[in-house]
Amino acid sequence: MPNRKTRLVVLFGGRSAEHEVSCTSALHVLKAANPDSFDVVPIGITREGRWVEAGDAVAALTAGVAGAGITALPSPDDSDGAEIDPLPAIVPAGTDEQVVVLPLLHGPMGEDGTVQGLLELAGVPYVGAGVLGSSLCMDKSAAKDMLMRYDLPQPHWLTVREHELDERFAERAIAMLGAPIFVKPANLGSSVGVTKAHDIDELRAAIDEALRYDDRIVLEEAIVGREIEVAVLGNNEPRASLPGEIVPGAEFYDFDDKYTDGRAELRIPAPLSADETRDVQLLAVHAYKALRVDGMARVDFFYETEGRERGFLINELNTIPGFTPISMYPKLWEASGLSYSELIDELVRLALERHERRSRFDTKR
Repeated sequence: MPNRKTRLVVLFGGRSAEHEVSCTSALHVLKAANPDSFDVVPIGITREGRWVEAGDAVAALTAGVAGAGITALPSPDDSDGAEIDPLPAIVPAGTDEQVVVLPLLHGPMGEDGTVQGLLELAGVPYVGAGVLGSSLCMDKSAAKDMLMRYDLPQPHWLTVREHELDERFAERAIAMLGAPIFVKPANLGSSVGVTKAHDIDELRAAIDEALRYDDRIVLEEAIVGREIEVAVLGNNEPRASLPGEIVPGAEFYDFDDKYTDGRAELRIPAPLSADETRDVQLLAVHAYKALRVDGMARVDFFYETEGRERGFLINELNTIPGFTPISMYPKLWEASGLSYSELIDELVRLALERHERRSRFDTKR
């Protein structure tokens, strides 16, 4: 870490359906960041995309520390703060502070390369994957195409655009993938818009639900197996955490199970053999590299013990995983010997390292 304090700008809220999750993640990052190393500045983004001062977030955090027991920062939608211009707010004129941005914007308009592109244009270091890695991992269809290019194991799937649907599509999908089928918007996360369809009528309804969020949807075969997750951290030489296992409290690991009622059982570390642990860690790093990720990602797997030559199947990568108290990413690193505050330190270090490396390249002839 640098000797002087770093201005750590935490972006939270955002325009996606995961707005509330972001507010919860941001609270716990602000509480855990080392005040001796960081001057933490929260900036809120409303559901309409307005950037606002988050003084009320700081006040709420202070109240929470004093014993009020808050569980999330106030939504930027409810903020009394003034609307602000993004870049001057991130890097105020005349500041000599080292600035690093930590985007905690789950889903579209934050995790998909849009905010990352803004920060690249501004020349500001930021935590997490770059523009390409963020875009690839957010678009489930593109990610699956890239994983297939690297011959990495994953469930069978179909991608379809809204204008390509016809009356027979649901029948063809069941013929190709069997039933049940998972239906997902291509560009969303946290199981928002995801449905498990058991028959053709449920499949048609699931397609309509996914089309609320995106005009491109992904259909996947349902895998009978265990749900294993691995946290990956690093730039050129990424490393994998101990794996964890999720035993869903519902039929599948849905939004409520992740963030609301917390009925899912988290087993950390996952009950796997030494060989199985090594295999899933290696596969997580391979997927991370294939999808051009820097900084961090949580890699989600299915572990199918029967029916496949390879047991671990890649489900997806999340480049801005949840940082709530029940989120797997920080819990996996804690089990692997890296505390929450140390994890923030390392993420900032990686952001500065990548920014310095990328800044060396010429952009003109």
